[in-house]
Amino acid sequence: MRAETRAPGHKGRALGQTCAHNAPHHHSITTALAEALAGRGVTGLVIHADGGVHRFDAPDKRRGNLAGWYVCPTPEVAVFGYWHTGEQQTVTLAGEHDPVAAEQARQAAERARRERDAQRQRDHAEAALRARHLWAAAQPAGHHHPYLQAKGTAPHGLRQHGDVLLVPLFCDGVLVNLQRIHPDGGKRFLPRARLKGAASLVGRLAGAGRVYLCEGWATAATLHEATGCPVVAAMTANNLATVGRNLRQRLPSGVAITVAADNDHRTEGNPGITAGRSAAQAIRADLTWPRFPCSGCACTDFNDLARCQQEVAL
Repeated sequence: MRAETRAPGHKGRALGQTCAHNAPHHHSITTALAEALAGRGVTGLVIHADGGVHRFDAPDKRRGNLAGWYVCPTPEVAVFGYWHTGEQQTVTLAGEHDPVAAEQARQAAERARRERDAQRQRDHAEAALRARHLWAAAQPAGHHHPYLQAKGTAPHGLRQHGDVLLVPLFCDGVLVNLQRIHPDGGKRFLPRARLKGAASLVGRLAGAGRVYLCEGWATAATLHEATGCPVVAAMTANNLATVGRNLRQRLPSGVAITVAADNDHRTEGNPGITAGRSAAQAIRADLTWPRFPCSGCACTDFNDLARCQQEVAL
């Protein structure tokens, strides 16, 4: 039996690295697959060797994520992987270089990919419908919401469902997701909703000479209040480049874009500035990031900077 990595690894496994499992005691592909999954922290599954694609929870994500998958196309071949990382591994009871097993694994993985794409589209559509229902049922956010008070910003069109703020995320002009912010600052997107390419806008793009692009909504609100320019919040560092490319395509060529990156100065590699620089280079935008007057502080973004400057002034 062997397991071979087919795509970028999970938890340190490198691309193309082959993992040989010398386990002659295995008499079934279900036992072999269960052992391979257990080695990745996935236990308690009942393996179905029926040729169908089955989902399971990835151990590095929240319960109910169903980001893992496996399929057993034949009694001698199984393939499993993780949709959120792109990893894929083959487990076989056949020989080390069996071309038939390799082709069976390839076909099984392709079937899993098609099912993943179809399921993702269904998930996104259901989440977008829920987002629209929640948004329609919500009320305009109050200025005295604890999160807005803590961040020192106005609501800028946010809505409120009970004591939970709703930040709308749009893609191509369609509401596709909501970020829910609780009074204690806890944040959650809608489960299985679209995030890549989705963003929230503070201000109006029409007639703008410059547009800022940043990560979080509070940062966007702070920048808009300080500059008067519209600000697009991509929500995560990894989403900056995708949102930036969409923004550049949408805006007239004469409109300048400035990427206002987070300064994750206490994190190795400073992912905020790294992602911001990459996004700025991809769309030929200007780049800026906050410099903090405090020493040894945990500040990372322009909202932190604004509040830090207020405290220093006092």
